[in-house]
Amino acid sequence: MAGLIGIGLTGIIGHQSALNTTGNNITNANTPGYSRQEVVFETQLGQRTGAGTIGNGVSVVDVRRLADEFLAQQVREDSTLSGEQEALNAELSRLDNLLGGETTGLNNALNNFFASLQNAAEDPASLPQRQLVLSEAEQVVNRFQALSEELIQQRESVKTQMQQGVGDANALLNSIAGLNLAISESPGLAQGQMPNELLDQRDEKLRQLAELVSIRVTEAEGSQVNVSLSNGLSLVIGDQASQLGTQDSAEDPTSLEFTLTTGGRVTNVDEQITGGTLGGLKRFENEALQPAFDELGRIAIAVADSVNHQHEIGMDLEGDLGGLFFNDVNDLALQRGRVVASADNQLPRDGQLAVEITDSSELPAGSWRLQFTGDGSSFELIDEASGEIVNQGRLPDPVQSEITMPGFNIRVEGGTFNAGDSYLIQPSRNAAESMTLQVSREEDLAFASPIRATSGDQNIGTAEIDQGTMLNVRSPFTGSLLPGFQTSGELANGPLTISFASGGPTGMTFTVTGPPPANATVGSANQPYEAGKINTVFSDDPAAGDDYQGFQFKLTGTPATGDTFEIAYNSNGVSDNRNAELLAALGTANTMNGNSQSFTEGYAGLVEDIGVKTRQSQFDLDASQTLLEQSTAAQQSVSGVNLDEEAGRLIQYQAAYNASAQVISVAQDLFDTLLQTFR
Repeated sequence: MAGLIGIGLTGIIGHQSALNTTGNNITNANTPGYSRQEVVFETQLGQRTGAGTIGNGVSVVDVRRLADEFLAQQVREDSTLSGEQEALNAELSRLDNLLGGETTGLNNALNNFFASLQNAAEDPASLPQRQLVLSEAEQVVNRFQALSEELIQQRESVKTQMQQGVGDANALLNSIAGLNLAISESPGLAQGQMPNELLDQRDEKLRQLAELVSIRVTEAEGSQVNVSLSNGLSLVIGDQASQLGTQDSAEDPTSLEFTLTTGGRVTNVDEQITGGTLGGLKRFENEALQPAFDELGRIAIAVADSVNHQHEIGMDLEGDLGGLFFNDVNDLALQRGRVVASADNQLPRDGQLAVEITDSSELPAGSWRLQFTGDGSSFELIDEASGEIVNQGRLPDPVQSEITMPGFNIRVEGGTFNAGDSYLIQPSRNAAESMTLQVSREEDLAFASPIRATSGDQNIGTAEIDQGTMLNVRSPFTGSLLPGFQTSGELANGPLTISFASGGPTGMTFTVTGPPPANATVGSANQPYEAGKINTVFSDDPAAGDDYQGFQFKLTGTPATGDTFEIAYNSNGVSDNRNAELLAALGTANTMNGNSQSFTEGYAGLVEDIGVKTRQSQFDLDASQTLLEQSTAAQQSVSGVNLDEEAGRLIQYQAAYNASAQVISVAQDLFDTLLQTFR
């Protein structure tokens, strides 16, 4: 009887454990990271008899955690991909809404500004129209500055998220290390009795860490795991956790770089942080935010440079040459601000560099790194986006020199350069932020052209002269005013007279002379004139010496001997709108990308580029979430709690429990019957 009671008792105890385990599964059905558990039954060693072996009941040998490491690793990998795409898409969407918004974008301000110039060209002497031009110009400046400020705020937001992500990652690393220790010290581990709850907690921490950064997980002794970055740098070894950190980049102080501290040693791991939220934020900064800064700045430089040049060669209401409309893109402080010296450069760190914009129509958007090698006099200029060397050479002795690139020059002004020193070259990065309006009075707007031509009263030929094209008022070599414009309000070497004479066998010729009494020849004398063609007066090449005056006229028709034309300063030309029309025409002129794009097209290209990246990131996000859902479903099919299945098991174990109790009851009845036989 005792054997039958013992058998029933083992059944009760075993199925009570099964009921408890099933109840635990049900109550933890919604617990994140919980893995379903099941009781493993084993037949107890039977009692051998001459008639065979008689069973002794059942025992519980393990409460098994249903988990598949392969599926868990797949979930971690898909979580890394999904975390990266979520962070990337969120920031790209914010940037896309900023640049492409009707009220937050740039196109409306540019269109309104050039439309106001066109309206002012219809009545160039109107002060209200001129005031409208200044107002719309101020809006252009405000929009550039506002967009730059928004980009700066987004950059700071990204940096804050990076710092928060690093803090979260460190907390998870410490938790994983602590769980490693707790698991290795768990009672019964040597006998294969695993601490299921601790394993679940560790797997959940690993999954959360994978959402932040790409990791590798490897098993170690004592059921511990080691965690490392994707390139193998250790994050957790046993119960020891390293710490991630951030610091200002030595190469670009506006950016953060990631560090890893292990045993007091700090290692730069910026290139090893990939995937997850941290990797997505880094990708956004490198692939979208910094290029947006550069492209917006390039547009600001193109607008300021083009408008400044056209305005400077015009004449204002008071008869003076037009000055700067926007700030000078080659202000010395701006030139030097385009170079950032690495904080890791060797002493004495006195190298002085500047970047001059030489041609805004050829200026590319981007950043370059100037690295010095060898004895410090050899250099390589590396494109930050592609990593390619685009220029290299040696500095002279002394070092004052220029490194020429399309659209800009890097001017080496002096100082000491050592092997390993590097400088970040950013020709357009901060241009939108520094843009300002220089014209403050309506009268200072230069809507007229400073020169004009008139025909001689005694002309008898059919020759005609146009009103000329202004090229420049300053020497492109020295930056000083050309001789003809060094006296305010007049053509210093004029008025100039074009005289025609018979050239004999060579045909008609013309000569340009200055005012009496000297009547000095300006440019070349006795230049041939070809009837039926367009003949130019003065060269458009600044290197042509006296034949370059900063303006050019065109002659057509057939002149007669003795015919003359006069070129003079446009005094009292308040109703002249020639320069206003040229300023307005800049709105649609191709002045960017090698004279293939207008300002609005250049900005549209920036908006389109960010829009394409945003749409692609949305596709990638949808795909990554689908993959994560699939891998999670596969894991849950093994580890997840199915309430219907658990309910069925409850009934099964309850029935077995009741049956075991019935075995004890039968044993008791038999024992009672046996006792009755002795009464």
